[in-house]
Amino acid sequence: MGKIVKIVFLFLPSILIFSAISSSAYDMDKDGIDDVYEKEIAEKYAPILYFEKKEMLYPVSVEYHVSNSNLNRSEGNETILIDSSPDIKELSEYNDPEKNYYLDNRIGTVNDEKIINDYKEKEETLGYTVYAHVTQNKNLTLIQYWMFYAFNKGTLNNHEGDWEMVQITLENNTPLKAFYSQHIGGQKAEWKDVEKNGEHPKVYVARGSHANYFRYYQGKLGLASDYVGKNGKILRPKDYELVILGEKGEGNHVEEQNWMDFAGRWGDFGSAEDELRGKRGPFGPVYREDGEMWEGIEWGNSLSSLNKNTLKIEWFFYHFILIYIIFFIISLAIILISIYRKREKLKKPYFFLFNINGLNLRSIGNIIAIFGIIIAIFSLFNPWYGIFVDIDTGSYKTDGLTKIVSIDGQYGAQINLLKANSGMIQMASLPIPFAYLIIASIIFFILGTIGIEERKVGRKYVVRGIKFLIPVIIILVGIAMMGLVASNLAKGEGADDISNIFKNISSHPVKGEHLLNLPEYGSVYLKWGIEKGALFLILSGILLLLSGIIEFAVNKKD
Repeated sequence: MGKIVKIVFLFLPSILIFSAISSSAYDMDKDGIDDVYEKEIAEKYAPILYFEKKEMLYPVSVEYHVSNSNLNRSEGNETILIDSSPDIKELSEYNDPEKNYYLDNRIGTVNDEKIINDYKEKEETLGYTVYAHVTQNKNLTLIQYWMFYAFNKGTLNNHEGDWEMVQITLENNTPLKAFYSQHIGGQKAEWKDVEKNGEHPKVYVARGSHANYFRYYQGKLGLASDYVGKNGKILRPKDYELVILGEKGEGNHVEEQNWMDFAGRWGDFGSAEDELRGKRGPFGPVYREDGEMWEGIEWGNSLSSLNKNTLKIEWFFYHFILIYIIFFIISLAIILISIYRKREKLKKPYFFLFNINGLNLRSIGNIIAIFGIIIAIFSLFNPWYGIFVDIDTGSYKTDGLTKIVSIDGQYGAQINLLKANSGMIQMASLPIPFAYLIIASIIFFILGTIGIEERKVGRKYVVRGIKFLIPVIIILVGIAMMGLVASNLAKGEGADDISNIFKNISSHPVKGEHLLNLPEYGSVYLKWGIEKGALFLILSGILLLLSGIIEFAVNKKD
């Protein structure tokens, strides 16, 4: 018995050391969470990524970007080359965000598609990678899924490198909410409102910008008029490598993850103007949004919530063209059936609009109406209204005249704002292709002249002329009210300046220019007014009204 006790005491220190090593091995990142549990829970809720059919870039390992980049430092107007072949394990040495370090991809720039083309050539070999970060905050467990894309080709800006994130919070192992990053912000939703396959949340990734959405039909309203869908590649957890990240700081992760502590930009640094236009590469996960995204709680609380009523509107706009085509086909079928039923009573020429017989007054009226229709079609392919700003200095500096409000027949209405040091962001959009509405109305108008009574032609032409004028009238009324709308929408930094800009415009909506000196923006040159497309619409409306008056005169004479 004594020998056994001696043996136990002899090996007791070794046993204790071994136990300590064993227990610490399960929490290598020293965050108080068992590493095995981190892996299990990250795999359990790993997202399913749905991409739009024209997407060209997918989540990739950071090694791809690092291996193709120069490690530089920007100092004033100078670029200092630090390493033309940076080692991913040495990136942690560059952990001061004030030093302006950046990884500049040698393959291409923001002004070409060389990076995209290189990635596409190597996509199959590179495979797909998603990084998971599991952390705790009081009674909450946060699971973050970070995706790195080699290039951001968005609707408003392009830049090398792109980091996006999906976060899930759990309380007592029960999911509470999901948070999806979108551009400079994001959106949150209750777990019950998240589309899922089992426990795996569905994430709909916008084409080019890689903003994450809760529904495939989101993205058209609001920030950036993104193209989202579920008609492209789908990456399920089995399709990508899930890499579990440690924590920031030396010794809190394996050497292969030293890139986490890199405090520079993942893309070209560029000039101050490039930053304003959103061309500067983003910070990595640890430093994104001054570290708030990595910590998770404050960033998540700042996001707007998913709104079911807004989802209904977004669903309508996403399917608008399909809905309208169905409506158009049904309406067209009804008209054609009606024409077919009275076919025996029709006289040539069947289309009264094309009843041109010499240079009599009626023929002249029809010729004018035809020209009006042709001009209306031209209007659909030209801008209707524009508001431009030119800011010479400061954090809102623009590269010459920059359009902040655009209205046309193809893309509807878009209202953009300048955000300090972030370039152009979209405040709102009304993505209705008015061209479809006008083309359909023109078709119905022409068909409506088949077999029409002569006494009704004048009224039909006048009504069509008024309808061509209505879009322009609505635009001008809307611009006139924009000062009030901007006062309600503009919040926070520069809100008063934004209101002053739109108040100046709304006071003379047809056309104008003005030079303002605003505290937040500095010297601002404004130019606004109706553009070529609206002028074409006005002209076509006048021509149809004139042709209608001529028809009235002919009928009165007869």
